[in-house]
Amino acid sequence: MAKTPRKRSKTTAKRAKTTTKRKPSSRSRRRSKAKSRRGGGVGRWISRLLALGFLFSLILGGYLFYLDHTVTTRFEGKRWAVPARVYGRPLELYPGAPVTPEQLTAELQRMGYQRVTYPKQAASWSRNAGRFLIRARDFRFWDGQEPGRFLDIRFAGERIESLTEMGGKDLALVRLEAPEIGSIYPAHNEDRVLVQRKDLPEPLVQALIVMEDRTFYQHYGVDPKAIARAVWANLRAGGVVQGGSTLTQQLVKNFYLTRERSLWRKLNEAAMALLLEYHYDKDEILGAYANEIYLGQDGGRAIHGFGLASHFYFNRSLQELNLAQMALLVAQVRGPSYYDPRRHPKRAKQRRDLVLKVMQEQGVITAKQASAAQKQPLGVRQKGHGRGSYPAFMDLVRRQLHRDYREQDLTSEGLRIFTTLDPWAQQQAESAVSARLSTLEKQYRLPAGKLESAAVLVDGESGEVRALVGGRSARYAGFNRALDAVRPIGSLIKPAVYLAALQQPDRYTLMTPLDDSPLSIAGRDGERWVPENYDHNSHGQVPLHLALAKSYNLATVRLGMDLGLGTVADLLKDLGINRPITPVPAMLLGALSLSPLEVAQLYQTFAAGGFYSPLRAIRGVQSSSGEPLQRYPLTVRQSVDAGPVYLLNRNLQEVVRSGTGRGLARYLDSSLNIAGKTGTTDELRDSWFAGFSGDKVAVVWVGRDDNKPAGLTGSTGALQVWGDMMRRMHPLPLSLLRPDSVETVWIDPASGFRADERCEDARQFPFIIGSAPTVTASCAGQTGTPIQRLFRSFFE
Repeated sequence: MAKTPRKRSKTTAKRAKTTTKRKPSSRSRRRSKAKSRRGGGVGRWISRLLALGFLFSLILGGYLFYLDHTVTTRFEGKRWAVPARVYGRPLELYPGAPVTPEQLTAELQRMGYQRVTYPKQAASWSRNAGRFLIRARDFRFWDGQEPGRFLDIRFAGERIESLTEMGGKDLALVRLEAPEIGSIYPAHNEDRVLVQRKDLPEPLVQALIVMEDRTFYQHYGVDPKAIARAVWANLRAGGVVQGGSTLTQQLVKNFYLTRERSLWRKLNEAAMALLLEYHYDKDEILGAYANEIYLGQDGGRAIHGFGLASHFYFNRSLQELNLAQMALLVAQVRGPSYYDPRRHPKRAKQRRDLVLKVMQEQGVITAKQASAAQKQPLGVRQKGHGRGSYPAFMDLVRRQLHRDYREQDLTSEGLRIFTTLDPWAQQQAESAVSARLSTLEKQYRLPAGKLESAAVLVDGESGEVRALVGGRSARYAGFNRALDAVRPIGSLIKPAVYLAALQQPDRYTLMTPLDDSPLSIAGRDGERWVPENYDHNSHGQVPLHLALAKSYNLATVRLGMDLGLGTVADLLKDLGINRPITPVPAMLLGALSLSPLEVAQLYQTFAAGGFYSPLRAIRGVQSSSGEPLQRYPLTVRQSVDAGPVYLLNRNLQEVVRSGTGRGLARYLDSSLNIAGKTGTTDELRDSWFAGFSGDKVAVVWVGRDDNKPAGLTGSTGALQVWGDMMRRMHPLPLSLLRPDSVETVWIDPASGFRADERCEDARQFPFIIGSAPTVTASCAGQTGTPIQRLFRSFFE
């Protein structure tokens, strides 16, 4: 019997329904996979974007950290390589000083002092005939502070008669400030005079703000409104007519970045400006801007900062500028080349007047002040005076400094270097060289522009170099002939030969007869050297003093050979010649080659009475803050006994009075009793003159750079330049102080014997005590009193 199927309960059916799985269709499977891929892809993209964002944040943060480090490190470190400042000698004023009114006027103008009706502020002066009123600046020297004073100076002829401070106090000595004569620049040739924010005159700051960044004290480094205005103005004009950079951005661009025009640089500029403003206050930023801004070009030297620009354009410090001058400096910010007041004065004045107009509109100055300033001339000094004008002397300074300082220190530490240069004497020397060479070329019909020259002026007592002319175009850097033109010195060596003889008083005196007859000397190579006198004649027996005065070659060679070449060479070394000397007979006639500076060293020892002082161009060095670092004091050693040098110098006076140097009488009064010596080399290639007065030693060389004959002797060439140069400087008379080891004896020049002072031809000659002749000559005539005969013989 078949069974009836059992009916499932609802619960069982429901369980079966829920537990029974149906196999999904292929379509369902495809939809499921697509949905899964979409969900996973979005997640992955989000993850990637988050990773990229994180990486970008890291890079951006790192880059901003780098920019921040760059901004703070350089801003807080040594921001600029500040060149060493080089100063000339200060003009010393005292009653009786040999300073002329013209010299004092030139000195004041060189230092930027302003001539006024009556001086009321520092760096101003007035003149009424021989009376000067000067308000001098204060100044820190290498040996102390010189306070500013109100001076009353009165002249009597070419000397200072009285020196008083206003109020009636007599002054014994006053030093005017040392004039700045140049700088030693870093390799990039940037130059600046650093100023602090407190040193910036407020009118200058206000003019800068209203012209370049009116919201400077409100923004945080970037001014969005200014940028928007600039963009709109440029779009309307179809070109760049307006900038939106703040002063901070300009500082960043000049101080940290290049002048490249790109979006990347602008973004860097903005970021760094924000960082700079975050770390530093407005005054610090403004002070840095005032020192960094480019304001002009002086040849290869870039003028940076308002401090240097003030001197460059006006030869005055910022604190001494008037409103119109400060406005002109601000006018240069927009374009130093385009608004250059020397090349484009009309354009510069228009821009300056615009600055003044905007200052008035912004309420910074009154209409009356603006109008008065707009009426003033630009007042820019001419280039080429004062700073950076003495390349030959600066060359000497650098060489002497390199003994004690590294080049890096000289070009970056802002040292203050005080030198011995006398700017007024330098100007006279340069003028004499330039003018006289042109005259000589015309006078002797020489090729125009071929003659060159070098000149050295030294203080006779201290050995300080007062002037140095390196060539015909003295204000242009180039071959420094004063230091590097090593040429045969001709007869300039003869005084050393004769001094060697006079050091042996038992053998030689000024009256000792020398043989001036022909001779021939065999050389080491077997060839014979046959010297000749310049006039191609021999003169037989001549007294020693006459042989030097007339510069006889034959007598000099015989004397030198008798003394020994080694003796002469050793004496030259004692006199200050450090160059190696080859002792050959031709040396006695000047085959020895020296530079003009080395010759000056030789003759300075003569002028100092046998005391050797190394020539120096530096007195002292200070740090940038004024602290003394090093002194270069006078050093002296006696290299030759005073007696023989006195005899030699009397003989050198005879050279000028009646010998080869007598042509100086056309330039200098005979009462100055100048001592000197001419020098001429073979084929008239080199013309020399060296000599000294009571206060100055000078050496001049004239010749050609190509070593071709110049066509001039010592007396027709260098002597003319020397005389013209010294005439301009008003030298003091040479009064030789007779040492105790010397006596003066009346001598008959014809016989060389002693003579009665009543004899007409008798002359007084100096002798080392015990070396004078003992035999007395008779004389036939007695003319004039002893005093009259003495005076006549001395100036004969």
